[in-house]
Amino acid sequence: MPAISSHLDDLPGTTLRKDYANVSAIDKVDDVVRRMLSLEMASQREKVKMKKEQLAAKVRRNPNDCGSAEVQVAHLTAMIRTLKEHLHMHPKDKVNLTRMMIAIDRRTVLLKYLRNNHYDIFENTCKQLEIEYSPPPQYRRKITRRAVVKKELRAMVHKEKQKLRALERLKQMEKQDGIREQAQPKEETPG
Repeated sequence: MPAISSHLDDLPGTTLRKDYANVSAIDKVDDVVRRMLSLEMASQREKVKMKKEQLAAKVRRNPNDCGSAEVQVAHLTAMIRTLKEHLHMHPKDKVNLTRMMIAIDRRTVLLKYLRNNHYDIFENTCKQLEIEYSPPPQYRRKITRRAVVKKELRAMVHKEKQKLRALERLKQMEKQDGIREQAQPKEETPG
């Protein structure tokens, strides 16, 4: 199976984990220890946390903002991208598929709120997070088997009506041509 690119690939491996980033003594430690405390040796969960923070930092209003709609969208986006990669590798994982669909629905609700109330923030969020938003249709009708059969029947009846009308028009045209021929006297040519 070909290796797919991960959304976590843009995180530099030399970056220290979140817990050790602000420690002052980190400059004095050995390179091996520094490598162990960096993202290169971090677990997937820690990398996803860093990615969430990275995406949230792009759309954050101020440094203390951690619950606004755009930050929630950033967190959900990181989660959705991680689950998409996981589902690419494990397509039969129904639990994570359900989690991803729930996250997509929550993100859509938040984006709809931003779009309706704060359009400039919505545009900035979509641009920064590289999200392509398409609004859902206003009305969705559940298609049942009965409705499909009814629709096909209506289409067949409509076609039959068109055929009958075409035959009637053809007969009328033939009738009119016959009347015209009778009205015009035939000229006999000498021969």
